[in-house]
Amino acid sequence: MEFQKTPGWLDWYAVPSAPTFRVPAGSVDAHCHVFGPGAEFPYAPERKYTPCDASKAQLFALRDRLGFARNVVVQATCHGADNRAMVDALVNSNGKARGVATVRRAVTDDELRAMHAAGVRGVRFNFVKRLVDFTPRDELMEIAARIAPLGWHVVIYFEAVDLPELWDFFTALPTTIVVDHMGRPDASKPVDGPEFELFVRFMREYPNVWSKVSCPERLSVSGPKALDGEPGLEHGAYRDVIPFARRIVETFPDRVLWGTDWPHPNLKDHMPDDGLLVDFIPHIATTPELQRKLLVDNPMRLYWPEEN
Repeated sequence: MEFQKTPGWLDWYAVPSAPTFRVPAGSVDAHCHVFGPGAEFPYAPERKYTPCDASKAQLFALRDRLGFARNVVVQATCHGADNRAMVDALVNSNGKARGVATVRRAVTDDELRAMHAAGVRGVRFNFVKRLVDFTPRDELMEIAARIAPLGWHVVIYFEAVDLPELWDFFTALPTTIVVDHMGRPDASKPVDGPEFELFVRFMREYPNVWSKVSCPERLSVSGPKALDGEPGLEHGAYRDVIPFARRIVETFPDRVLWGTDWPHPNLKDHMPDDGLLVDFIPHIATTPELQRKLLVDNPMRLYWPEEN
């Protein structure tokens, strides 16, 4: 089956630059995706976008180029609740990948156990209205209760302005919660302003809440260009996101994760160079201890606890 990519959306970097920052041994890219290939793993009929293909082999090649040891592959909305492409990546990773699935109420216990055996360790609930249709909260709560005995967690994707409305639901979830991309803060607002303070309070009051400090390319207003007009984080690319991510890393060092978000779906303005995204890390985790927690200790504790 042939799929045509959504017009205007960019393709990922085929050959990203080699990062200047060398990640610690055993580092985990804790947020990335596989798309198709559509001829083998068709995209969902109800999808709101069609990406370019991004295969498991290409993901693993990126992992090696950037210096990472493992991946966490997150189910993307373009595949809906058909997790076959993600699971295929896990079973072909030689134990170097774990997964986060999307499931519906109709999923059977046998299907959940099969995904667990393949390496799935969580489910994702998406509340970004432009990407998914509304799923009733009672269905999501039922799913959360069913995956809790497996030791899985819930990944939540939402935008900062929606946190007050979602607070009661999130705080009732019976699992560890992992927030995608710091709840998408508005980087044009103060890092100590009321909107981001609410997110910090969310993490402070609920010790089961973790956060990914990833995707500066999605959050930045200043953008990827450096202060002198050339790309490079040493000159300030994505500089407006750094205070938000650094605050979360330094305040909650044992509950943070980082990932590339490769292959960066839904981007129209610019496509990030994954090598430069790795060079973002020492700006938000400024010591070797914080870097090891962010990239090794925390993701291993959450996704490979049997190896700790």
